[in-house]
Amino acid sequence: KTPPLSRQLSFTTLLLAVVVCRATQDYGYKDVEEPTLGDSQYGSLWPLPQKVQMSTVAFKLSGVSFQIVDAKESSSGASCSLLQNAYRRYDEYIFPISRMQGQNKKKAFASDVSELQVWITSADSECDNYPSVTSDESCECPGMMFVFLVGALSQVLYSQSISDINRTEIQDFPRFTHRGLLLDSSRHFLPIKVILANLEAMAWNKFNVFHWHIVDDPSFPYMSRTFPQLSQQGAYHPYTHVYTPSDVKMIIEFARLRGIRVVSEFDTPGHTQSWGKGQKDLLTPCYSGASPSGSFGPVNPILNTTYDFMAMFFKEVSTVFPDAYIHLGGDEVDFSCWKSNPDIQKFMAQQGFGTDYSKLESFYIQRLLDIVTTTNKGYMIWQEVIDNGVKLKSNTVVHVWMGNKFEEELQKVTEAGFTTILSAPWYLDYISYGQDWQKYYKVEPLSFNGTDAQKKLVVGGEACLWGEYVDATNLTPRLWPRASAVGERLWSDKDVKDTNDAYSRLIQHRCRMVQRGIPAEPLFTGYCAHEYKGV
Repeated sequence: KTPPLSRQLSFTTLLLAVVVCRATQDYGYKDVEEPTLGDSQYGSLWPLPQKVQMSTVAFKLSGVSFQIVDAKESSSGASCSLLQNAYRRYDEYIFPISRMQGQNKKKAFASDVSELQVWITSADSECDNYPSVTSDESCECPGMMFVFLVGALSQVLYSQSISDINRTEIQDFPRFTHRGLLLDSSRHFLPIKVILANLEAMAWNKFNVFHWHIVDDPSFPYMSRTFPQLSQQGAYHPYTHVYTPSDVKMIIEFARLRGIRVVSEFDTPGHTQSWGKGQKDLLTPCYSGASPSGSFGPVNPILNTTYDFMAMFFKEVSTVFPDAYIHLGGDEVDFSCWKSNPDIQKFMAQQGFGTDYSKLESFYIQRLLDIVTTTNKGYMIWQEVIDNGVKLKSNTVVHVWMGNKFEEELQKVTEAGFTTILSAPWYLDYISYGQDWQKYYKVEPLSFNGTDAQKKLVVGGEACLWGEYVDATNLTPRLWPRASAVGERLWSDKDVKDTNDAYSRLIQHRCRMVQRGIPAEPLFTGYCAHEYKGV
């Protein structure tokens, strides 16, 4: 039984009953160099639910007879393709071998748990809607027979298609509503299959926002219908290294079916070198003395044509990406080119900006925000925008990313009354030797000085994997299971912080991801039982 449900991830939470809550299954990861840590009482659960109560009452679960069905009382049924799609996915996750063998070749037992009934209590299940910031991800399953597979190796379950389960109660909901992952498809083009695979892994780790940093200085792979020359001139290749409208639509739908929002980022006025290749006069000409140098800087903020272009471009973006928010960037603007340009200097004097080029940046950003507001979209911005004093709408989401003293930044931003998300301690592109997942796991997002009202404005965070040194060959193993640590920090209760217990669960969760086709890197020495294929 669930409370009113408006997104698939709530269903995913409900399916803790049969997937995530395979808690005591032994995934066989054996540590051979470090002292073996004790098994967690929660087995391989990741991220840990808010409340788990296990009993010793045991039943049988058979891959032959078990099925996931709609409860008679449920407001959703066979017509809800979102749920039916999820039933099929999770059935394959639970019984990857027995389903291929055929259900009629094995005998079911009288004591089998034969089905999981999914009961959606909301009058409107919103099966066809997109996930949103207000989606309900809570789940309460009192007295249900959750699938805790006791003491059985995964080889036993898959070869015999049957195992013991325990009666368990779970109450679950996320601590933070925004649990995001940023991927960068500009510095290296990410094939669609790589994005889809990581959306799948995001769902397993209860991330609910895909922050798609789709374009940047190096390349412009987004194929715009309004301005096709942007990708024709700005992508690494105009045919092979672009995301067509149908590609984008497919990615958004794939994410929707897994309860994941897709928030696109089109960062300006900096980080726009690739934009200028296909849009004449968009970027500022840089000068060397009295003559143009031939290079270009940020977006030219003094031309009306700039804002005409932005109005048309973001009108298109607002229709392509259905989420209520667009990330507008606004970070790392290099003023040196603006300072060199005589036309910019003249404009600065006319506006009374003096030599404070942050005022020119604010001039541009405020006009851009007005443009985006006309599309009825909310916006997210990097922290520099508020640091530079730009006037923002009250519903702006500020993204804190600078690593130095991020607690002070959180205090300042929330004191100003803005909704905030945190990424500063979770830049996964910084790699180091050893188990750096613990560093990410130990972060407390609300450790800053502030009132309870301020801390409620921190709605979550994002793990970021920037693409300077990452492409399709190494993105996934670099991301997982390190991002899993961020996933639990953003989902589970603040008191869930025992790294020994987390290590015990995470090594098994990592094996589960590998078994499902995600090449997550190992935490330390050892092996996964499925590597031996039952031998």
